[in-house]
Amino acid sequence: MQQALILLLVLVAGMGLSVEAGLLGPLGEKVGHLSATLSIFLVGALLLSLVLVFSPRPRLGTLFRQPRWMLTGGILGPIYVIVLTLATPLVGVGMTMVGILCGQVAASLAIDHFGWLGSERRAVDGYRVLALVMILAALWLM
Repeated sequence: MQQALILLLVLVAGMGLSVEAGLLGPLGEKVGHLSATLSIFLVGALLLSLVLVFSPRPRLGTLFRQPRWMLTGGILGPIYVIVLTLATPLVGVGMTMVGILCGQVAASLAIDHFGWLGSERRAVDGYRVLALVMILAALWLM
């Protein structure tokens, strides 16, 4: 039951990314791609700050005691949002999201298979490779 709820949340979050792409494309064309990206992160930072203020036990004190490489994920977020902002007006939300999905699945399979980034190793089988091939086919068909 818990796994089903998590998968539902993941599905809804994925839908949210498509909505975000649909919003960012036109916003980037009106205010500039970097300004649109900054606006997304400012709104998100403000929202998360509010959540942390009312959170029962924020653990920000332990953040900077972690290995520095773990903090580099913050670099990837803006790159992702800039790409969304640039690509969406040119190729549309659907193709942008399928392309991103293809990259995500390919990288995820490698991370799982080799246990990179502190992840538990999960062998990649033929079904997972087939899923990636089908996503590639969807990208080609779009």
